[in-house]
Amino acid sequence: MIVISACLVGEQVRYDGNHKLDLFYKNLIDNKIAISVCPEILGGLQVPREPAEIIGGDGYDVWNEQAKVVTVSGQDVTHQFKEGAKRALSIIKDLDAQTVILKSDSPSCGSTVIYDGTFTGNKKEGVGVTTALFKLNNVDVYDEKSFHATFDNLEV
Repeated sequence: MIVISACLVGEQVRYDGNHKLDLFYKNLIDNKIAISVCPEILGGLQVPREPAEIIGGDGYDVWNEQAKVVTVSGQDVTHQFKEGAKRALSIIKDLDAQTVILKSDSPSCGSTVIYDGTFTGNKKEGVGVTTALFKLNNVDVYDEKSFHATFDNLEV
């Protein structure tokens, strides 16, 4: 089973109420090869919601309590991000999922790059809160770009 970020399959779960539909990933859902999750929704955040970024590091630093996730107005939503990550990990373990495809750049799901915590659109190297937890639990994580590059010939 493959687990995919819900926004990539057209679910309107992003902070702004939109999605990032990729028909390739939607097809995996439609063919029951994959399921979707949104850690931020699993953590209790609503749609729409204020944008949030990691302040003081990346997802690993959040788990080490050296960084936090904060909204643009300064609300600390670290607890919701961590709770959503834990619930998503539980789903992955229950399904014995071998492949996880998460949305790039996200403070939850980013796997190589995240926004830098200044709310200016700038990015930095690092991983999101969910990705960090998955990697700490030996779960292979791809973003939507790297999965396409790695598995371009996958037949669905």
